[in-house]
Amino acid sequence: MSPEQIVIEPILTEKSNELRERGVYTFRVNAQVNKIQIKDAVSKLFSVHAVECRVISVKSKPKRTRYAAGRTVTWKKAIVKLADGERISVFEGA
Repeated sequence: MSPEQIVIEPILTEKSNELRERGVYTFRVNAQVNKIQIKDAVSKLFSVHAVECRVISVKSKPKRTRYAAGRTVTWKKAIVKLADGERISVFEGA
């Protein structure tokens, strides 16, 4: 699996913005990958050294649209810590 298929999108929330100041970045990732594959993908995509990776499976929530009940999609979130002093420049100017 290529790094582009592993890391789907960054997660930009207030909490992730606070973590980013400490060199910790949050991504939505493919549900079939493990921590080692995520660290390698982030390192290759952004030319940084990933030190630590934590993975969370985000469970689906019940939702309702007018007459039909349903659920949102279950997905996987990765929290990646970079080496001291390293930043991902794409996030810094945005």
